[in-house]
Amino acid sequence: MNSKPLALVTGASGGIGEAIARELNTKYRLILVARSADKLEALAQQLGGAEVITLDLSAVDAADRLHRELETRGLDVEVLVNNAGFADYGEFWHAAPDKLQQMVLLNVNTLTMLTRALLPGMVSRKRGHVLNVASTAAFMPGPLMAVYYASKAYVLSFGEALDEELRGTGVSVTTLCPGPVESGFQARAAMEDSKLLKNPINPLMTATEVAKQAVSAMEANARVIIPGFNNQMLALVPRFVPRAFVPGIVKNAQARNH
Repeated sequence: MNSKPLALVTGASGGIGEAIARELNTKYRLILVARSADKLEALAQQLGGAEVITLDLSAVDAADRLHRELETRGLDVEVLVNNAGFADYGEFWHAAPDKLQQMVLLNVNTLTMLTRALLPGMVSRKRGHVLNVASTAAFMPGPLMAVYYASKAYVLSFGEALDEELRGTGVSVTTLCPGPVESGFQARAAMEDSKLLKNPINPLMTATEVAKQAVSAMEANARVIIPGFNNQMLALVPRFVPRAFVPGIVKNAQARNH
């Protein structure tokens, strides 16, 4: 019987989620969760037989369905990686309402309720980690991606508060706040021509680089990790610039190249 602890990674079919799964694979048995069955099965085979759960995590009852599936399989999760999420680029009033609702359900609701479902077991066992994937977007308002930025601000605030609540329990919450990363995220958000992605001063990090720093921070019980010096400086901007000016700065930084 494999005695390694279990780590569950949502949104594991690509990008940061896949990279975190690969990084965790040496120390943990993995449960990979996403919508894409083919990609999950291929990754599971590469990683040596991870558990696969195919599920649309943007469904309103996704966390409950996932929790019930874990109980059915008799799986006790020691590490929860809440990575699944997506963005949409453009003016808010042009966005499809159903897409906005899906974004809030996935980025906020499922993350919250899955954490609620799995935390009691971790606390009772007196060990565990939650790694929530936010973004440097969490530190400021984001015109042209208003709902996404707001959802990541929620993830950061939620994670910091929860980590303090859990002090002394043996369970920690780490919030990962990466900047732009080389992945399919930008294409799905329809923002490939955003100036934010063409900034030579702040080149894109790889998902592997981000994953290594994220897992290391999680294992050290760090509360927040911002990979990359430039991203750390970016997160400080709202502290030193009058808040009234921040939305305009962000809007200009991620406007489309013409």
